[in-house]
Amino acid sequence: MDLIELKDINFEYEKGEPVLTDFSLTIEEGSCVVIRGDNGSGKSTLFRILNGLSFGGSGEYLFKGTKIDAEYLKDNSGAKRFHKAIGYLFQNPDTMLFNSSVYDEIAFGPRQMGLTDEEVDERVIDCLKLFDIESLKDKVPYHLSGGQKKMVAFAAVIALDPEVLVLDEPFAGLDQKKIDWLLGFLKELKAAGKTLIIATHRDDVNEGLADKTIELKIPASE
Repeated sequence: MDLIELKDINFEYEKGEPVLTDFSLTIEEGSCVVIRGDNGSGKSTLFRILNGLSFGGSGEYLFKGTKIDAEYLKDNSGAKRFHKAIGYLFQNPDTMLFNSSVYDEIAFGPRQMGLTDEEVDERVIDCLKLFDIESLKDKVPYHLSGGQKKMVAFAAVIALDPEVLVLDEPFAGLDQKKIDWLLGFLKELKAAGKTLIIATHRDDVNEGLADKTIELKIPASE
């Protein structure tokens, strides 16, 4: 079943610089798609579109058959369902971290979902253990190392239990031990039926996880 459909998406910045031109993509539920491309090829723009943070100037984005656009996301209940279904790990974790402690960072999403304090605490404790960051629970995220910030940001995404994980360079800033762990974890997520969309240049991800690899090209200058 096609979970995500992008049909002839066109996107350009205000200066008239094209980023995506007649771009189409289908992603099946439970699959892993790897996105590759040089800086400026449109990876981050594509991810913002997939997460409903940007919209193409033309074309259509369907998620589970529902058209996702600014009008649809104006509806609070629709927006809430959509953003719960798709978890987005930004390339730079500083973009995501704004709470006063690691615990509150991971708890933020579940609290927004209206879970009870007990349910929130259970999710946070599970994520702290899963990502081996229990010792960071009371730390201020801003003061952590780059690799630790990446783990906290990822834990905050996982705490929402999304159906789709959109991961922008998830291995950046990690040491080899964490990279190996993360590769194994992503395989477990896929085996559990999660849909993975990953921007990375790592060949081990292509070979061990990817069902499809998309190579984005920098648009040619006129």
